Amino acid sequence: MTNYGDEATVRSILTGSGDTWAVVGLSNNTARAAYGVAQVLQRYGKRIVPVHPKAETVLGEPGYASLADIPFAVDVVDVFVNSALAGEVADQAVAVGAKAVWFQLGVVDEAAYGRTRAAGVPMVMDKCPAIEIPRLG
Repeated sequence: MTNYGDEATVRSILTGSGDTWAVVGLSNNTARAAYGVAQVLQRYGKRIVPVHPKAETVLGEPGYASLADIPFAVDVVDVFVNSALAGEVADQAVAVGAKAVWFQLGVVDEAAYGRTRAAGVPMVMDKCPAIEIPRLG
């Protein structure tokens, strides 16, 4: 398996990229992984911004239908959508000026990874911040 996010990049995104995380695919469905990961991010002091077509308020934070609809800067875009849709989200993240992009476990798009990194935006792919934060201590 290829490592799409070395230790230094993972650490940098989790500790230095900022505290506002747009979570793409986050809804009020508590059975979905995005919900649990968003709770962990909040527990570690991150502000989560739900991004979902329904634009629901989730975990006390107002939602937006797309990254472009968010009226403030986001630091990290955490992607919980199907791999076939993830590349477009990575491109949108670069377009809105995100400092980093994170594709969740099982979300893989090598072309998007290449484009995002070529644009100078750090990226981690096929990893989970809820696993990585406690592991890094």
